[in-house]
Amino acid sequence: MKRRRVVVTGMGAFSPLGLSVEESWAGLVAGRSGIGPMTLCDPSDFPCQIAGEVKGFDPKKHIQGREYRRMARFSQLAVSAALQAVENAELGIDPATSHRYGVLLGNGNGGFPTTEEGCRVMIQRGGMRVSPFFFPMTLPNMAASNISRTLGLKGYNSTVITACAASNQAIGEAAETLRRGAADVMLTGGAEAGISRLGLAGFCTMRALSTRNEEPGKASRPFDAERDGFVPAEGASVLVLETEEHALSRGADILCEVAGFGCTSDAFHQVQPEESGEGAIRAMKWALEDAGVSEEEIDYINAHGTSTPLNDVVETTAIKGLFGKRAYKIPVSSTKSMVGHSLGASGGLEAVACIRTITDGVIHPTVNYEFPDPGCDLDYVPNEARKADVRVALSNAFGFGGQNACIVFRRYE
Repeated sequence: MKRRRVVVTGMGAFSPLGLSVEESWAGLVAGRSGIGPMTLCDPSDFPCQIAGEVKGFDPKKHIQGREYRRMARFSQLAVSAALQAVENAELGIDPATSHRYGVLLGNGNGGFPTTEEGCRVMIQRGGMRVSPFFFPMTLPNMAASNISRTLGLKGYNSTVITACAASNQAIGEAAETLRRGAADVMLTGGAEAGISRLGLAGFCTMRALSTRNEEPGKASRPFDAERDGFVPAEGASVLVLETEEHALSRGADILCEVAGFGCTSDAFHQVQPEESGEGAIRAMKWALEDAGVSEEEIDYINAHGTSTPLNDVVETTAIKGLFGKRAYKIPVSSTKSMVGHSLGASGGLEAVACIRTITDGVIHPTVNYEFPDPGCDLDYVPNEARKADVRVALSNAFGFGGQNACIVFRRYE
């Protein structure tokens, strides 16, 4: 049986750089940082006091009625991005065929700030004062559920919760769902809105976050020798994936193809990547094999690029381990240098960047690359965007627990 091709026909995004795909992409190409002082919680007694927040987001402008009040912020962002994506794809949803439309979303923490608030209410006022919407708001699967309820999508529905690899794995699994014939259309991507004192405490005690509070815009500096940790962030992005047959039958504008997916485990450590990069190498290699492309065909890599001392070296090692000498000729850039690390949502935002790179012929830069690190010696497209003819792009995502997910996006031809 001929393998079904899976294509992208629409995108929606809310990021620290803007409230749409266009705003976010324009900020990335301009090399503008969306990181600033943290406002969503009081960080005054923590060493990290900066974040990539989605500024100016008002769920009432996107979600009808009072429904938004029953959603945690991560769900609000996810539903809003889904509505944008469906509009962008000019996708009509017929109730008669809505069972062929599904949702598969990536998420890391669910409604973390709502969880913290619920615990505070219980301790201070008693358990019976906790909101009856506590569970429907906090559970990680509720973003996918709320998208399906809002749009009336009655088909395949699931949530991937693999930390920072979640969005990439969701996109890959959504593509597989379409290929095996379980759906005609899938909404996929990721959402995260976990900025809270509890989340800050967990990462700060691990010493995982940047403390460059006086220069927020320079704090996220992937692959730079003076990087000191990642910057917490939030956001959401949703892609509309369709089988090629379905997209062509309705005359959709096809943006690109989701060509390949690879997923592996380091089986090594709770939070640290395995130093040889073996698990990451296999995930990239399997994604290329799944796409039917060679190492020579990769024109661009969107790196996981967290700005942590260990991750950036290991990812560089892994890229060199797979591509050999050609690794030095492949442009590599980190979206997180400008938007921070939105955990389970990060791969979705980076998917948008990869797709716009292919459609627009521009690679966004890795900003704040000032001091070369001998352990990070590839072409990271430092500080300024670059015009390039990118036909095939590889997106990397590596999560806590050693979970790796890589996606190959290819120009639709």
